[in-house]
Amino acid sequence: MSVPPLSIDLPIPSLTGRISWFDSDTACTMVVSTPSADPALWADFVEGASRSYQKHGIERALDLPSLLDERNTQLFHAVVDGDGHIMGGIRAKGPLESPEDSHALVEWADRPGLHTVYKMLSDRLPFGVIEMKTAWMTDDQSRSRALGSTLARTPFTTMALLDAQFVVATAGSHVLNRWRSSGGVVATKVPATPYPDDRYRTKMMWWDRGTFSNDAAPDQVAKIFNEMAILARQLDHVDARALGSGL
Repeated sequence: MSVPPLSIDLPIPSLTGRISWFDSDTACTMVVSTPSADPALWADFVEGASRSYQKHGIERALDLPSLLDERNTQLFHAVVDGDGHIMGGIRAKGPLESPEDSHALVEWADRPGLHTVYKMLSDRLPFGVIEMKTAWMTDDQSRSRALGSTLARTPFTTMALLDAQFVVATAGSHVLNRWRSSGGVVATKVPATPYPDDRYRTKMMWWDRGTFSNDAAPDQVAKIFNEMAILARQLDHVDARALGSGL
């Protein structure tokens, strides 16, 4: 089956308020927002992420000073259940202005592969690179598979809203298959790094907005295009309301 490149012309250049839709995978609502537009939800996101990272003893990977500085989060995704509790989420930083903006340089500092990490970032920056950070989810094992599948699709709403061709993320080897399901490609030329500590073998991954369908699972491809259509309709509705109010 031939799948067209992911290219949707959005009616406004950036996210100015909450966008949401029902996610059948998790039976929850997926919310896409910004810290300034949704401060209460953002506070819940930070609390949930902090609790999750501390429970697993990986506070170093949380990079709390960066997380608490809202200038480092251009948007975030939160999976919210029917009671209003966040089941998981992820945040986006970018588009990056230089390789030094990426936390990956910290993770590979003084490690084999640092030069390759730097070059891969540099080569892609002219086309737009977003870094996905602070992925977390509830420890409820009955929800983890569905949450993982849903969060794996978040690079695409992010690339569309922030107008970038690439998303970069780093992840431990134990969760790589989760992210591969949506077309994430492991940078095989970059050796794994023991970050945040020796228990982990962290790898770099890339999503390309134009070619992801070559590597993604078919069911994920269908859901990605469906979510892009939902996003376009909601943004069109927001734009129409803004025009109607004279903004």
